[in-house]
Amino acid sequence: MSRRIGPQAPRIGAHTSIAGSLERAAEEAAALGCNTFQIFSRSPRMWRSGKLDPAAVERLKDARERFGLTPLVIHGNYLVNLAAADPVVRRKSITAFRDEVNRALTLGAEYLVIHPGSHRGQTLTRAMKTLAASVAKAVRGIRWNHLELLLENTAGGGASIGRDFSELAELREMIQKKASLPVGFCIDTAHSYEAGFDVSTPGGLHKTLRLIDETIGIEAVRVIHANDSKTALGSNADRHEHIGKGKIGREAFRRMLHHAKLRGKPFILETPQDEGSGHRRNVRALKTLLGRRAGDGGN
Repeated sequence: MSRRIGPQAPRIGAHTSIAGSLERAAEEAAALGCNTFQIFSRSPRMWRSGKLDPAAVERLKDARERFGLTPLVIHGNYLVNLAAADPVVRRKSITAFRDEVNRALTLGAEYLVIHPGSHRGQTLTRAMKTLAASVAKAVRGIRWNHLELLLENTAGGGASIGRDFSELAELREMIQKKASLPVGFCIDTAHSYEAGFDVSTPGGLHKTLRLIDETIGIEAVRVIHANDSKTALGSNADRHEHIGKGKIGREAFRRMLHHAKLRGKPFILETPQDEGSGHRRNVRALKTLLGRRAGDGGN
């Protein structure tokens, strides 16, 4: 299944659960009306993972073919901090990240998304060098084939790495100097807004996309995490909200969905599930907005 998606093929998806089975995550995505989806390949809050059942993997691949779900995005473990100053945490992170890569390859995923981590206890520059070295060590001997690593921007809280797009660009360069692997980017709309990039207005979106293009390159943005924000512009507090219920607003997502530079990129929801039907309402919201023409979003 190819990850190359034409500019006239909108992809709307959501993060679905593998609880019960891998196949169920694909079935849930299809039932929600998605044509792409994201999963954890293992528990996101445990260091150890079980082995993948080959039969379960094949059932997932069959379900993807049956429902036309592409791309498949794997979100990395939350415990992993490849930039960690603590050698024990870094060693565990390298082992867990290598496992993530191998699992993503086995599952036939197109993308593996990771948070760049934290530079707590060291300078940002030192942490970024540590991260690049950790990635290189973790992926040694692995053939990436169809899989691409995506670095996700952050809301900028605490000592997190990746608030600025220039940091992400520098990280990609550092990683690719040490290891031969494809590196792209995942841009989270809530994280962008919370980091101070005002994607809620036409002018702010234009300015943000121009900055992205000048730093990481818009063509290297493979996935959009479509999340509204509970918190204010520049809050640095990572709090996702339902589409149109937060500070970014419905019209901003309409502009993004119709923007010439974002058209055809997968928009994947990570919105709250506090009401049980959260994803369904948010998928419906994005599809409704996609069906409306943008008067000011294509520039």
